[in-house]
Amino acid sequence: MTESSESPKPKRVSKAAAKAAAPAPAESSAPKPGAPAKLAASAKPARSRKAGKHVAVIALEPTHRHPNLGLAPLDMDAGFTAEANVLRRDKAAIAAAALVAAVAADPDFQLRFDDAGLRQLLHDAEVLIDRLAMCLDANDTRPMAEYAEWIGPIFRRRSVSLWDLVEICNGIREIVAPTLGQEASKAMDGILDAAIEVLRKNGRLGGDPHKRNALLKWFYRGV
Repeated sequence: MTESSESPKPKRVSKAAAKAAAPAPAESSAPKPGAPAKLAASAKPARSRKAGKHVAVIALEPTHRHPNLGLAPLDMDAGFTAEANVLRRDKAAIAAAALVAAVAADPDFQLRFDDAGLRQLLHDAEVLIDRLAMCLDANDTRPMAEYAEWIGPIFRRRSVSLWDLVEICNGIREIVAPTLGQEASKAMDGILDAAIEVLRKNGRLGGDPHKRNALLKWFYRGV
């Protein structure tokens, strides 16, 4: 047999080469296990296994929303604007009378501060009255309660007890209540009570310079 009449033998193809030459499978639209699910506009509602019906999924709104996350701002005309304007106009006189009422309620109050400290507390009382007027404008306790939460570290640095601020708040209540109507006075009580609750809670923390029980102070530091 001649060389030209011989038929060529087929070459053997390795498995790796056959796998490389095979066409790539089409990518499935189904998500891989463990991969994060992607939200689509045409997503179908979930189906119930028992009833076999579509179940509507309702997203519950959070119970507490921050103003930066969509809560509407305060309406400064929803409350007692006339009474609030009177407080702003007479805040200097109200602050002085409230400080006198706080000293009368606690005789040791004046002994804890010198003249400069009392003048600073007089300014603090005016700021509290401004916040009270803001709350009356909106008929909302948030501005006063938030301010009471913010000022704790500041008064610790000044070595002023938050319990003394409670006395000033009660003095403001005593002076302002007779000048307000029934509804405005009720709103003012709620505003001051919200601030006093925050001040008393933060006043229990270590670092507040109020007078403490000597036995508890000996047993536990920071009480």
